[in-house]
Amino acid sequence: QVQLVESGGGLVQAGDSLTLSCAASIRSGSARTIGWFRQAPGKEREFVAWITALRLGSTFVADSVKGRFAISRDNAKNTVYLQMNSLKPEDTAIYYCASSMSTLSPRTPREYGFWGQGTQVTVSS
Repeated sequence: QVQLVESGGGLVQAGDSLTLSCAASIRSGSARTIGWFRQAPGKEREFVAWITALRLGSTFVADSVKGRFAISRDNAKNTVYLQMNSLKPEDTAIYYCASSMSTLSPRTPREYGFWGQGTQVTVSS
């Protein structure tokens, strides 16, 4: 029903920018929100941002990255993006995109049913 493939990760320096992509193959009606999470070694998976799959494309970004990260989508390409600016070493993590049937601002991993394999982002100081 849902397949998600992340790409765009890599090794960058502090202050650099990076854009992650999440290519989504979603059967109609199988997802209402696409989210980005990240997980650093030894830490729990952390919510980053979400965007609705519905017409208006509402977005929400976590306070921890607000002002530096932005989420967007290209419906023609079935792709959701995470634009990351002014990267810091503490942004180092595996970044995952995931899909949810919730439209009530889902911000916990358990609210998401399908996940991509993740893409590594490493920010050096």
